[in-house]
Amino acid sequence: MEERYEPLEELYYFLNQQVKESGIARLAKDKNTGELVALKYIERGKKIDESVQRDIINHRSLRHPNIIRFKEVLLTPSHLVIVLEYAAGGELLKRIRTTGRFSEDEARCLFQQLISGVSYCHSMEICHTGLKLENTLLDGNPSPQLKIFNFDYSKSTILHSQPKAAVGSPSYITPEVLLQKEYDRKIADMWSCGVTLYVMLVGAYPFEEPEDHRNFRKTIGRIIGVQYSIPDDVHISVECRNLLSRIFVADPAKRITIPEIKQDPWFLKNLPEEIIEAEKKGYVETKMDQPSQNVEEIMRIIQEARVQGSKAGDGGEAGTGSMNVRR
Repeated sequence: MEERYEPLEELYYFLNQQVKESGIARLAKDKNTGELVALKYIERGKKIDESVQRDIINHRSLRHPNIIRFKEVLLTPSHLVIVLEYAAGGELLKRIRTTGRFSEDEARCLFQQLISGVSYCHSMEICHTGLKLENTLLDGNPSPQLKIFNFDYSKSTILHSQPKAAVGSPSYITPEVLLQKEYDRKIADMWSCGVTLYVMLVGAYPFEEPEDHRNFRKTIGRIIGVQYSIPDDVHISVECRNLLSRIFVADPAKRITIPEIKQDPWFLKNLPEEIIEAEKKGYVETKMDQPSQNVEEIMRIIQEARVQGSKAGDGGEAGTGSMNVRR
């Protein structure tokens, strides 16, 4: 038992209808280092299912500047706690809702980072399959760095078979998924990246009915028919429009791939030097980058967390003050 993390404030409440997982994320301070971290609480017992385990194990293996860092998992009497890097800029979606759509140059910069992060995931044989603006964070810098997180739906292309079930949010689902066909997760991730780019540029989802955006039946029909347009008051270059048209293709075999995106003229414009260098050399981990826990230790904690714990308020989850945890 130790009192390492001091919870400061609630960040958000999360609810995952697909896997019936819910919980709270809190901002906390590491008393040993002074670093701010995000603590994701999931109630012990039946909520600690395969998707939670997959989220943790897949996330642990990813070490990239555009992916939220997994730090460790801890156990309280009532909750499993996932300790993550804290991104002070919050959700990309919230940023757009607050300040409006991005300029084309701003959107391109963030899209380049998104593709870099997703490309790295794919190189590690992990597909996110739940990419969306809510799962994309920004750090607190004036020129923000994009951070992918929330690997609840992620799949290892090595450990899992080709999917048939639809996962993800309606606005991001691909035509092949809606038509209940087997699909390539990597190609499906590209469609979600296209939706993210469109929303950054336009400030709205590409396939929602403008006057009836809650009508999911219409949204699904527009996705299957690839019916989208750029509003007249949004000025986007021909090169950008061309890239979107190569992403939003109903036939996944004809949809643009990550290697092709990386050769696209619009994407290559003002590509940051650090991304170019990383593409050449790969992302080399230092000793400090390594997670503090090995897979065996994490699996032991997850197994223990599947045993129902005490109720919050019985000393398990501290809303204020320090948090007692087990490693």
